[in-house]
Amino acid sequence: MDADLILIFGFILTIASLGMVTGILIHRSQIRADERKLELKAQIEQARAEQARFQKGDYSKVEERLRVLERIATDSNHALASQIDELRALDAVEDKREPAS
Repeated sequence: MDADLILIFGFILTIASLGMVTGILIHRSQIRADERKLELKAQIEQARAEQARFQKGDYSKVEERLRVLERIATDSNHALASQIDELRALDAVEDKREPAS
């Protein structure tokens, strides 16, 4: 009878161990799924905040570029014109250096 009890006890321990391992694996996968859901929610909130920022009129980069263009267009200094002429002269020199194909 002792052998039968040991066999039954071993069977019960094996089944309990398999059940615990399965439970642990399921729990870990559930935790990973919950973390992924939280990451996706954070990305959605970040996208919404960015969209709301632009809807409110935060166009600082566009305004900065516009200021630069206005400065270039209204610059009374002849330095810009001379720089453009220098670039044109450099292009002309480079075109002369290239062999005719």
